[in-house]
Amino acid sequence: MENISQPPVPLADAAAVHPGIEPISFLLGTWKGQGEGGFPTINSFSYGEELRFTHHSSRPVIAYTQKTWKLNSGEPMHAESGFWRPKPDGSIEVVIAQSTGLAEVLKGTYNTEEKVIKLQSELVGNASKVKEITRVFRLIGGDLSYEVGMATNSTSLTPHLRASLKKL
Repeated sequence: MENISQPPVPLADAAAVHPGIEPISFLLGTWKGQGEGGFPTINSFSYGEELRFTHHSSRPVIAYTQKTWKLNSGEPMHAESGFWRPKPDGSIEVVIAQSTGLAEVLKGTYNTEEKVIKLQSELVGNASKVKEITRVFRLIGGDLSYEVGMATNSTSLTPHLRASLKKL
């Protein structure tokens, strides 16, 4: 019987960027570093992290994966994946599914010159306590940094995570 499945399509390299993602193409690649987290209801912690942003040049969307681990043991802590869709007007839509079962639909803006992306949750699904999430990504001196804010039933929007990552 003939195999009719399509072979996997290789991911685009930096030379073949879809025009729709060009404004945030600085994200493309693999980033690795360390972060720290905390919240009024938990103890502060540090973690190792890897982010990966990939795309195929035929689609104006970036695929995103993230994983974190304990620095002392390498034990996995958290993972998430999703898609980023920048729009020509400077707005952006992002969907993220977390390994905890939580799902985020975020909207925001990007600034091409300053290399800043600001996201605000429109929907946080399957979360009994989390009510709001913000994410801000910045390219600073070649490093990718981010801050995540979170609000719950009992806590207003508060810094939760921050990290600085280097491109591999």
